Amino acid sequence: MKPPLSRDLPPGEPDGNPGPKAGRRRTLVVLGAGIVAAGAAAAWGTGLIGGNAAKATEVVVYKSPACGCCGEWVKHLERSGFDVSVHNVDDVIPIKEANGLPDGLESCHTALVDGYVVEGHVPADLVMRMLRERPAIVGLAVPGMPASAPGMDDPSKEPYDVLAFDKQGKTTVYARR
Repeated sequence: MKPPLSRDLPPGEPDGNPGPKAGRRRTLVVLGAGIVAAGAAAAWGTGLIGGNAAKATEVVVYKSPACGCCGEWVKHLERSGFDVSVHNVDDVIPIKEANGLPDGLESCHTALVDGYVVEGHVPADLVMRMLRERPAIVGLAVPGMPASAPGMDDPSKEPYDVLAFDKQGKTTVYARR
């Protein structure tokens, strides 16, 4: 067998022998790629990446059976990948009170998701953001029924605030839409 020409050898390896460090480098590269792949698979499976970021998350919605906009908001969540179960109730106020919703933040429906309260027509992407960031809040609220909020879908694009609220009833603007 003819010895390799110097132009065929990797730099720094005069005899063509990959050397002791090459095996370690290869092992580290393979190990690193495996860790990245495992992390990506875990994130995909939990819904943190991918098209439907909410896939594994159940939202429980309490609403009046007569409210059509609540049904449209549920469809908005489902299109975003959430698994939604709906409970039609005659009176939603006890649900709001039992879950710490401060006065003045009420809307037509209340949802519970992974330990948080979602009051009113909160956009699905903000629910996902809250679940991803896990802020120290009770939940999010869109008080009233802004015409351009998801489920209302008025083309006027009326601006509205999505508020975060804590156990003391203090609110901050979580997002402006």
